[in-house]
Amino acid sequence: MEPTPRPAVSIVIPTHSEQRWASLVRTVAAVKSQRYTPAEIIVVVDHNPALYRRARRDLGGVTVLENLYGQGVSGNRNTGAFHTSTSLIAFVDDDVIMGTDWLGSLVVPFADPRVIGAGGGIAPAWEGPEPRWMPEEFLWAVGGSYAGLPTTTSRVRNVWSAGMVVRRSAFLAVGGFRTGFGKLGDRNRPEDTELCLRMSALDGGHWMYVPDAMIRHEVPAERSTFAWFLRRCYAEGRGKVAMAGLLDGTESLGSERDYLRSLPRAVLRNLAHAGRGRGFAHALKAGGVLAGVAAAGWGGVVETVTARRTERRPETVGATR
Repeated sequence: MEPTPRPAVSIVIPTHSEQRWASLVRTVAAVKSQRYTPAEIIVVVDHNPALYRRARRDLGGVTVLENLYGQGVSGNRNTGAFHTSTSLIAFVDDDVIMGTDWLGSLVVPFADPRVIGAGGGIAPAWEGPEPRWMPEEFLWAVGGSYAGLPTTTSRVRNVWSAGMVVRRSAFLAVGGFRTGFGKLGDRNRPEDTELCLRMSALDGGHWMYVPDAMIRHEVPAERSTFAWFLRRCYAEGRGKVAMAGLLDGTESLGSERDYLRSLPRAVLRNLAHAGRGRGFAHALKAGGVLAGVAAAGWGGVVETVTARRTERRPETVGATR
């Protein structure tokens, strides 16, 4: 019997700032080291001519492209993805590293034709010490896998674009990432979750989470402050409400409601540990959960009010005096 052919995979790495050059070089090296050899490695530069020239000059063995769409990570990824011709497309951020078996582990679920995408675990790589107040349930705020996710390969609603693989046919069928919706400057929209929901709705396909396919995601020191944490949670609240407005309303937020229902247990567990003399850090983590929920909730309220005001604003197209 002939062995089942291994699907070819192209890897897309979006980048935008020369300040992340050293991280980008490390990411490219990690991708090149994969035992499951990618067919092509594509670095896409987001409207930064100097960085584009440097990448073209100094990154050997990769394809370097410029973002063909408006500024932002969604258009950046789409530029690379639409360039590919392989049956699978992998996306990784420009500040991650992974073991040599990462890509091979994420390809395994695609033996099931119903699988349209897969993503792996994400471990924060703190530049400084990990904050004592950071709750494990909120590691998503720094791009990490958080407490409550499956610990074995499992079907999930969505994965994260810091390290994900998609079936190209399904990705193209929905038009890729939604351009204009994503991370740009201080704005943070969940473009990866939104993509996962649209791809799943297309033909009933599903996503797989492979926790052992681990990447390490850099966390700069400035992102380990409590003020940054609150801003990130606020942005997440706004982003999820904005996403619901683009899709099917609050029905798309079922996972978020389940997550919120789990947080009181996290608060009580940390307070119990603190009460048993296991360290002040647990009391700080309980406070971190409450603060994160409050910030995200306020962001959701602001986004809801903003959207309603926009809907009510009268149009004055072509009005003249």
